[in-house]
Amino acid sequence: MRTLYQFPLSHFCEKARWLLDYKELDFVAHNLIPGVHRAFAQLKTGQNRLPILRDQHCWVADSTEIALYLDEIYPEHSLLRPNSAERELALEINAQASELGLHVRRWGLAHSLTEGEESLDIMIGEKGYLRQFEKYSKPFMKALLSKSYQLDVEKVAESKQQIDTIVEQLNQRLIDNHGRYFVGERLGLADISVCSMLAPLLDIAGTPWEKEHTEILSKEFKDYKERLTQLPIGQYVLRVYQTERNARVDWRGI
Repeated sequence: MRTLYQFPLSHFCEKARWLLDYKELDFVAHNLIPGVHRAFAQLKTGQNRLPILRDQHCWVADSTEIALYLDEIYPEHSLLRPNSAERELALEINAQASELGLHVRRWGLAHSLTEGEESLDIMIGEKGYLRQFEKYSKPFMKALLSKSYQLDVEKVAESKQQIDTIVEQLNQRLIDNHGRYFVGERLGLADISVCSMLAPLLDIAGTPWEKEHTEILSKEFKDYKERLTQLPIGQYVLRVYQTERNARVDWRGI
């Protein structure tokens, strides 16, 4: 059985889950504890980030590397087109989406950690010693995330500017391809990458970022969500999630 080592809230891990679902491959989503995951990741893959896919004896780190691996080993339902120009375009958009994802993570985390404890509740899980000692684990986790992702005011503001710039560029790319998909006439790596990276900003039902209590959202976050949903790219993300995100494994993991 394949195992995807993940953080449930990570949009990079959502991308990896989607890649596996798109390929119709069975897998188990196994949660690791932020911070503690570093030793495991370093031991298995020589780096310290998630997601990590274990496929029998193969260990693959990074969502893009997972996509390339899956296309090579499981070519059915290809993520990249055989046409070299379309392949390069898809990889270019994927790289742009990955850059966007870094800034979405910082800006989104900065908001979610100040607006309530839903994100922390997901991170520490429903049971285990982190839940048992949540009085201590929640402040520790919040401090760890703030330091790890540089959630200071200047960095967060800079990330918001980068989000605006990259979203504008991707929005134009989508328009240039007539608004249906980013590359060609069907879903592929570029689409999965962009949709996964923007999902945390859109409060999409059935995803880790669906808000149970919308009143806890800041005015800034609500305003940006409203602006994004009015753009072609925001409408596209919502449409693709509704019609083509056929999740086969619960994002909550085990």
